Amino acid sequence: MDEHYNRHHHTPPRKHLVRYFRDNLAIVVGLVLIWRGIWYILDGLDVYFWGDPSHFWSALGGIVIGVLILYLPDRDLKELQKL
Repeated sequence: MDEHYNRHHHTPPRKHLVRYFRDNLAIVVGLVLIWRGIWYILDGLDVYFWGDPSHFWSALGGIVIGVLILYLPDRDLKELQKL
């Protein structure tokens, strides 16, 4: 009876669940490391071009550009509701 139940409900074996989390964790860590590297490069460019170690103006500009990128395609900010 257990085989019949598992076959119809597609219960994944434990090793597949571990593989699923391992693979997704690897993707998340990779994306975070890429994001971290880009962040440091942008901080360096901010200091180099504007001499602003506080990053205030580039942060403000980044917020404005980010909101525009989210707003312009659909003319709404529904993407921000997902946060």
